[in-house]
Amino acid sequence: MHIQDILSGSQPSLSFEFFPPRGTAAWEDLYQTIRELEALKPTFVSVTYGAGGTTREMTHDLVVRIKQTTTIPPVPHLTCVGHSRAEVEAILERYAAAGVANILALRGDPPRDQADYDWSQGDFRHAADLVRFIREFNATGRHPDPRGFGIGVAGFPEGHPDTPNRMRELDFLKAKTDEGADYICTQLFFDNHDLLDFRDRCRLAGIHVPIIAGLMPVTSLPGMKRMAELAAGARYPAKLMRALNRAQSSPEAIERVGIHYAAEQCAGLLNEGVDGIHFYTLNKSHATREIFHSLGLDASA
Repeated sequence: MHIQDILSGSQPSLSFEFFPPRGTAAWEDLYQTIRELEALKPTFVSVTYGAGGTTREMTHDLVVRIKQTTTIPPVPHLTCVGHSRAEVEAILERYAAAGVANILALRGDPPRDQADYDWSQGDFRHAADLVRFIREFNATGRHPDPRGFGIGVAGFPEGHPDTPNRMRELDFLKAKTDEGADYICTQLFFDNHDLLDFRDRCRLAGIHVPIIAGLMPVTSLPGMKRMAELAAGARYPAKLMRALNRAQSSPEAIERVGIHYAAEQCAGLLNEGVDGIHFYTLNKSHATREIFHSLGLDASA
C-alpha cells in the first residue's frame, strides 16, 4: 500500500522498525518476530540496513520476503552512503518488481572505520539528492503504481546532531520535502513537547507533509544506553529518570516502567492528533505488544 493511502486514512498510522541482525541465523528469528506482530495489523514495518554489502543484500531479501509472505507493507531504508546512481537504480528496480510501494530515503552514517568519509565523492551527498533520484525513477513508469514509490525522510525533534543551528536544520528538512518526500518519520524522543514543537516549527517553515512520531520504550538499562548512542544523544526527561532509578534493582520493574512511560507518551500523542506513531523495536515484539494492549491499539490498527 502506498504511503499516501496509509496516511490518508481516518486512523493514525501505527508501524514498527527493525534492524539487521549480526548473525545469519538471527535473520529467521527476526522474520518470525515480524510475523508475530502481524496480528496487530501495523500499517507498515520499516527495515534498516548497515554499511556492509552482505547485510544490505540480506535486508533486500527480507523486505521482499515480507512483501511476498505477509500482509504488512514493508518500507526499506535506502541511504546515500556507499551507493552509486547505478546501484540505487538497481535496488529500486528490484523493489518495484516485487511490488514494494515505499522507501525511506536517508543520508545514512558512514562505516565506523571511515571517520574521514568524504561525502563530496559520492553520487548522493544529501538525502534530498536521493529523494530527487527516486522521483526521477518514478517518472520513468517502471513502478507498478502510477505514483511510483512513496518516499519518507527523517526528522529530528531534538535536533540533528550534525546541525546545531535549528533554523538551518529546518531548511535541510524542507529541501527534502520540496524534492517530493511524502512524509517525515522522526528520530526517537522521550518528551512529547519536543515532537509537538517540532511539528509546529515545521508548519511555520512551510513543511506540510504528515509527520510520524518515533518512539522506543526503555526495556533495560543497557538498552537505554544503546538508545542514546543510536539516537546521537537522546534526552531522557527527569520524570523518566526518577522512575527508572526507583526500579533499578529489578530488570522486570525497569521494563514495566519503560512500557508504562511509552504507553503514556503514545496516548498523549494520539490525543494531540499525530499522523502516526512508529515504534523502534530493537527487534523485539514484547514491549510493543504490551503498549498496544494497554491502549487498545490492536483493535484499531
